[in-house]
Amino acid sequence: MVAVTVITGLALTGCNTTGSSSHIDTTSTSAVADLGVDSHGGIIGAAWPSIPASNQASLKGDQSRRFLELGRENFKGDNFGNAESSFRRAVETRPDSFEAWAGLAASYDQLGRFDLADRAYDQLMKLRKNDARVMNNRGYSYLLRGDYAKAESWFEKALAKDPALEEVEGNLHLLAKVRQS
Repeated sequence: MVAVTVITGLALTGCNTTGSSSHIDTTSTSAVADLGVDSHGGIIGAAWPSIPASNQASLKGDQSRRFLELGRENFKGDNFGNAESSFRRAVETRPDSFEAWAGLAASYDQLGRFDLADRAYDQLMKLRKNDARVMNNRGYSYLLRGDYAKAESWFEKALAKDPALEEVEGNLHLLAKVRQS
């Protein structure tokens, strides 16, 4: 029971050895094409472009892009229900959007809807089968659930795929701490 409380608190604040979020980095302004999935916090890789300060932005043009922006904005503000809604609308608009599926999976994890998170992770794996960041996020999802063996397995797969991925080391460190408590 204590371990679950610790994990829940850490899930909201992030966790890795660098002190940044253990999910998806939502602060970078690099190209969207390099996005991947980090362990919970937002979309990663080079991360998301800047988000407009207002929710009054136009929906003209690519609605999927606007839904992604709203999802990111809400996720960063810990409004996971609104983030889920926006990411779901983005997925409905563009079912091939890796960013939208990653945001949706992370939102479901934060809402404790692991059954739906699993479905979103399955879609991510179809889009990028061997992505170490997806494996890392899936491991973090299992960490949130308290299934430490599956979490470790996914973290190890991610580490084998990309030994330089810092978030994996941070999550393995968190897993070790949780197991000790």
